[in-house]
Amino acid sequence: MRAADGHAAGAEARGEGRAPLDLKQLRAIVTVAEVGSVTRAAELLHLVQPAVTRQIRTLEQELGVDLFERTGQGMRPTEAGAVMVDRARRALNELERARAEVQRAPGEVRGIVTLGLLESTADLLADLLVAALARDHPGVELRLMTAYSGHLQQWLDDGDLDLTLLYNLDSTPSLNARPLVRERLWAVAPASAGLRADRPVAFAEAAGHPLVMPAAGHALRRLIDAAAARSGATMEIAVQTNSLRVQKRLVRAGHGWTVLPGVGIAEDVARGALSAAPLAEPEVWRRVVLGTQRAGRTPPAVEVVGRELVRQIDSAVEEGRWPSAEVQGA
Repeated sequence: MRAADGHAAGAEARGEGRAPLDLKQLRAIVTVAEVGSVTRAAELLHLVQPAVTRQIRTLEQELGVDLFERTGQGMRPTEAGAVMVDRARRALNELERARAEVQRAPGEVRGIVTLGLLESTADLLADLLVAALARDHPGVELRLMTAYSGHLQQWLDDGDLDLTLLYNLDSTPSLNARPLVRERLWAVAPASAGLRADRPVAFAEAAGHPLVMPAAGHALRRLIDAAAARSGATMEIAVQTNSLRVQKRLVRAGHGWTVLPGVGIAEDVARGALSAAPLAEPEVWRRVVLGTQRAGRTPPAVEVVGRELVRQIDSAVEEGRWPSAEVQGA
């Protein structure tokens, strides 16, 4: 091989001389992955179908791998395609955030913030938080994600969330956990059971009923299992689910009792759909924290959302809208 040829081959191996990734290509693969169709993606991108196909093929040629396979259900990312789609989506989100931050008037806070809320807190916090931000910081675009704590922590670790509520988590080298609330878990039963907030229920009594439980491995389930071990009670588990709403629905239908944080059932108890009482013997508590990433710069919009979220939580506890909760110091 001639020296010139060897130099060219080395440059190609290092990626020198290759065309840079095009934003249009990134938007094309993300949109096709989301809708599963080149035709539909072209409509959403306001392009003709051959243009979208060409963008994907050009990117595949640059990378040397297939990004999609055509199936009976439409276009599906290959393993390599799934990696590219994930990274492309994050890159596009970061560019969108940067554009929102820099295109602002002096003193105005602008930006896109993705916030995670524990499913049990969403009904209490989401509406008031959105209203407060719309009133005081209209330049902030809020994106809300709800899930259980384990999923939210993973999304924060992966960079898909800017900040999130979590529970029973301490700070780690990569994440900062600010304590917000300590709250008690409650025994929850059909309204006909007549449970009352001023009459705590022993864990053994609750365990004497068929139980609708969070799925094994869930952080709340671990708290409940630990309480069962301390009390010496044996639980009769009627059904397991990974959905808070399904838990409550099954209890209302009479399939058993369950154990939930007070914030997750306050409205149901207030309207008489469920009855509930704090657990005793032993008492069971969870700590709610605000999780953020330690690394990197914190955009002003993220700081604004964090402050407003903490303010809404403090108000909910102070006004008694978050049952058996205590505000924790930072």
